[in-house]
Amino acid sequence: MTTTEQWRAHRDAAVWSPGGIATLAATHWLDPTPRSFEGVPGDWHAEDGRAIGSIQSGFVNLASGERWESGGLELRGFERDGAVALRVYDPSAPTARGISQIERWSVDDRMRLVARLELTPRRDVPTLAVDGYQSTDDYEGLLHLALPDGDVALCVQLLDDGSLFAAFSDATSGNESYRFRFLRMPAPEPDGSVTVDFNRAHLPPCAFSDGYVCVFPPPTNRWDVPVRAGERLVR
Repeated sequence: MTTTEQWRAHRDAAVWSPGGIATLAATHWLDPTPRSFEGVPGDWHAEDGRAIGSIQSGFVNLASGERWESGGLELRGFERDGAVALRVYDPSAPTARGISQIERWSVDDRMRLVARLELTPRRDVPTLAVDGYQSTDDYEGLLHLALPDGDVALCVQLLDDGSLFAAFSDATSGNESYRFRFLRMPAPEPDGSVTVDFNRAHLPPCAFSDGYVCVFPPPTNRWDVPVRAGERLVR
């Protein structure tokens, strides 16, 4: 297997395996009042930033990211700016939605570039999520990229492990591909250079389930240049 093939195999496993991205069946937002949800055992409410479930055998207490399995379902705590939700992962969810594969463009070596990170930190930039939620985020800088069909600037975020992340849309978005995509990049080299491989551009979780709350790309990353590399659509 080539490195790209290995990455795609890992990606498919992360999407389609039990508990994977595509198996999110629902996100239930909680408040202090216990309530039941169809197909979910017990009654659930939010308390001290955690999802609390009252079930026959006792209580389930889930912080954001913590998991509990019941009857073939995987339940996870989720938090956004202090709001708490219970997420339900069901292995049958992809079949119920009629999805089973990711369409991709062929690997294009021209879409693998090296650029130097221009440090232009911006803090508390307004953002909009797919469910209409408005918040803010921080951006570390810009990568200026000479793509085959035109030059673009990619505004990137710095992740906790030192790697970089960006969301972008392009001239294919909304027709040839999903309305936007995500891209992870390795940490900058000591000289500030970063490898940007659009063959690893991937669909955001919200392409697989309406239960996700992905954030749209910042204006800088909405291009009229096509990026025909990486993942395209869910089928």
